[in-house]
Amino acid sequence: MRLPPPSVRLILASTSPRRAALLRAAGYRFEVVPPVLEEPVDLVPETMPVQRAEALSYFKAAAVANGRTAGVVLGADTIVALHDRVFGKPADATDARRILGSLAGTTHQVITGLTLLDCANGRRIITHDVTTVTMRPLEPGELDAYIQSEAWLGKAGAYGVQDRADAFITRLDGSYSNVVGLPMELLENAVAAIHVTARTPASQSGTAAGG
Repeated sequence: MRLPPPSVRLILASTSPRRAALLRAAGYRFEVVPPVLEEPVDLVPETMPVQRAEALSYFKAAAVANGRTAGVVLGADTIVALHDRVFGKPADATDARRILGSLAGTTHQVITGLTLLDCANGRRIITHDVTTVTMRPLEPGELDAYIQSEAWLGKAGAYGVQDRADAFITRLDGSYSNVVGLPMELLENAVAAIHVTARTPASQSGTAAGG
């Protein structure tokens, strides 16, 4: 009889309430430890979007894993890419308007880099997910209303598909939860590959939320 993998402490290296909500909905047991290093400044401008997202997720996980001898740290970073342009979180309302103005009427990619780092043995899994999103053109009035709502705060690409910006999206190809900020299908596969479990028994045979 094959024994189930040992239960470990999952540590979320993020302050994102959306990532925490997705993990809770999927039955994961975890604690939140904000990374001291949020955004490294040494990535060269030529870094491809996928590699950038993966690198940022690793830097966050490594910052939290440093000095720990137990637990698995989950780091994630979401960016939006339009051709060779990369958009992260807007700095302010003016920046949010600029970003949404650039993305409106386009088909772009939402990329989330994901890292699992085992503090006990140093094993790591670094991967990513890509969702293609088509956004319709925005009328000046609705763009103004969205900016005033501050729903763009803390969101890559200055919009959240789970809130009012859902009305802007005409097509979404790929993982919905990836656009929210954490690709749950990919995470489930990564957790299985690292041979640990951090979910409640009732959730082991269920489907991850946000798929």
